[in-house]
Amino acid sequence: MDKIVSLCKRRGFLFQSSEIYGGVQGFWDYGPLGVELKRNLKEAWWQDMIRGHNDLLTPPGAPASFEMVGLDCTIIMHPQVWKCSGHYDLFHDHMVDCRESKKRYRFDQVRGRWCERGDQKIFVSTLAEVEQEFDEVRRRAMKFFKLRAKNADELTIADESLTLDKLDDTDSVLAPDAKTLGTLTEPREFNLMFKTTLGALGGEDDTTFLRPETAQGIFVNFKNVLDSSRVKVPFGIGQIGKSFRNEITPRNFTFRSREFEQMEIEFFCPPDQSQAWYRYWRDRRMAWYTELGLSSDSLIMREHEPAELAHYSVGTADIEYAFPFLPPGEYGELEGIAHRGDFDLRSHMEGKLNPNSPEGQPMQVELNEHGKPKYRGSGKDLSYRDEATNEKFIPHVVEPSAGADRGVLAFLCEAYTEDEAPDDKGQMQTRTVMKLHPRLAPIKAAIFPLVKKDGMPEVAQEIYGELKQHMNVFYDDKGAVGRRYRRQDEAGTPFCITVDGESLRDKTVTLRDRDSLEQTRVKIDELSFALIERLG
Repeated sequence: MDKIVSLCKRRGFLFQSSEIYGGVQGFWDYGPLGVELKRNLKEAWWQDMIRGHNDLLTPPGAPASFEMVGLDCTIIMHPQVWKCSGHYDLFHDHMVDCRESKKRYRFDQVRGRWCERGDQKIFVSTLAEVEQEFDEVRRRAMKFFKLRAKNADELTIADESLTLDKLDDTDSVLAPDAKTLGTLTEPREFNLMFKTTLGALGGEDDTTFLRPETAQGIFVNFKNVLDSSRVKVPFGIGQIGKSFRNEITPRNFTFRSREFEQMEIEFFCPPDQSQAWYRYWRDRRMAWYTELGLSSDSLIMREHEPAELAHYSVGTADIEYAFPFLPPGEYGELEGIAHRGDFDLRSHMEGKLNPNSPEGQPMQVELNEHGKPKYRGSGKDLSYRDEATNEKFIPHVVEPSAGADRGVLAFLCEAYTEDEAPDDKGQMQTRTVMKLHPRLAPIKAAIFPLVKKDGMPEVAQEIYGELKQHMNVFYDDKGAVGRRYRRQDEAGTPFCITVDGESLRDKTVTLRDRDSLEQTRVKIDELSFALIERLG
């Protein structure tokens, strides 16, 4: 993981936000290569899920044909949206504070190990990455017990790594930045929404929030889309946009950030077909990641246990990836596919539904002490009438929700490869190569003149200008060709084109494949077609 982070900074994939001022934790900027990679990922999602969908055909595995449309909603919405959706009351994590260091941590993310010396046993916690966790725990335990290196065998460290929420209490915990035991407070709820104010007065009545998800903008526009687009249930609405969550301890590079981008679909279907649609979207979204290059060996589909389900969810499955910053055998969420039932549309119609409604019964509107809805809904009718059967119902919703930033991180981790390739002198050298799928690669091809003379630069520049109209390409005439190849390998560029002496005679160029290292001669006037065909 350290090598991947280093490459991302060195080659311009990712930078920490405001780095010259020390950075802001949980915020990341995408550099010249990173912004192209992220745009390509979002474009692939939009093309495959929304724009390129053929609503006249029934896709394999789908219960029926369906329509897909897009939407782009505002980041700031009416405060009542978040009260009726449940975020105002229920969108929280558990945090603990350290009385000694005055720092705050998310309770279920601080890891550590039990350490023993003699008859004393303590739990040493840390925020270090997985690779450094054991060494950091040992260093802190040695310091706590005042042990020198020659007495290290007096210390026993457990093999198992645990998070704080797995402990019975925190009395024996050495907090990540503390020198004494038992300094952590009891865990308490912390709302993850960012507050802001509307208007100039800034009073309590003007408080609203930066959206913590893009989904609610789709739900409150359900009727607008229905009336303006002439779509019929089943249909889906897709959206790509920024979301904000005030994470207590953002960590693991871009995996858990405070500002991130989501690619979400809200798919509306008849209640009696919702389970079949849930299975369809779960399987389709899993296949999408493997089609774009994630190894099936590094992906799992994990169905949530009943205790894990959100208050609205009938069923949820997570697509998880074996990120290298996690311990072996552990996976991190890449995308969630949730069966949300009719919770959202009903909540925005009637008022916030009570998650503690009797099991097996439809959720009822949560009431206040006066017997009135705790948070009043819009009062708008968000039901749907089927023209063919005249049946009126509130559609159920299946939600495939993917993180664009987590997707980029997963594809970067998957792409990072070290192999051996010959240098300019034919000697085998270690090569770092980003084996990104051609659809995702920031640069599709690089054009090199072999030397900066004999008319080669002019031919190369003409090829560059022609290809630039169709795809993102790069021109490089600096250094030996071998070094130029290496630079493009690290950038993930699938193809390199070299103009040499032969090009001037027979109007052909050398096309070099990043992964196979195969080099073929291609006619210059057929180059655009050859690249487009290879890029898919």
